[in-house]
Amino acid sequence: MNRKKQLPETGNRHNVWPMTLENIFILAVIQGITEFLPISSSGHLSLLHNVTSYPDQGVMIDVALHAGTLLAVLAYFRADVATVLIGVWNIIRGKDGTENKLAWAMVIATVPILIGGGLLLASGYADVLRSAQVIAWASIIFAIPLYLCDRCVIDKTIADVDGRFALWVGLSQILALIPGASRSGVTMTAARALGLSREDAARFSMLMACPVIFLFALAGFYDLMSAEDPGRLQDGLIAGGLAAIIAFVSIHLFIKLTKRLSFLPFVIYRIGLGTAILLFV
Repeated sequence: MNRKKQLPETGNRHNVWPMTLENIFILAVIQGITEFLPISSSGHLSLLHNVTSYPDQGVMIDVALHAGTLLAVLAYFRADVATVLIGVWNIIRGKDGTENKLAWAMVIATVPILIGGGLLLASGYADVLRSAQVIAWASIIFAIPLYLCDRCVIDKTIADVDGRFALWVGLSQILALIPGASRSGVTMTAARALGLSREDAARFSMLMACPVIFLFALAGFYDLMSAEDPGRLQDGLIAGGLAAIIAFVSIHLFIKLTKRLSFLPFVIYRIGLGTAILLFV
């Protein structure tokens, strides 16, 4: 029996149903928790939209949710963010400084995803990859290297991150263009394979997320403005605020857990999520 609920045809992401507070809260919880954990936010959203009658959230809510999670990671890692910003300013001025190393690492790690994302959009295959089957299998398949690399020897801290390290982790981030692979999952996998502790792998992955989320939100904002649709500002503010709070708590708990637990619970969860999508979507 096909358990999938049929969604109404929206036709355009600017033409969406009115959002209820329940819709907004659930979306904020999903975005806030899954954005930085290695469990795939796209997988959860796919399951939500395909087994419920919830409408497409639209561009305004997308932008607000990502802005909220960006605010959370900037606030939680404010010291590291300040170091990166100082380093960027030093680089612009041609000045040496201890902060420059982390700043260069962030720049190098971000370039591959910009190139890969641009090529994917230009190819026209971006929407093709967003099928439930792709998301489900990616969630399952990419859980395996996450488990294997989590068993690697720890011999580096985030202070040891250099250009070559950043490039390899940045290249791994291209795999996150496959919905369900999880940006956090593939970057933490690569960082663990290269010898970072779980805590530092999570920390570096979340710092890498800042420019990516910012550019995604910026692209969404441009899409919103180009459509001349002011959207639901109040809904957006509520969604963004909730996502920021939930993401901040999620980051804090996850960083604490990395000191005590392996990534195995997340591996098992990903396999279960992928299986659920294959069965119910």
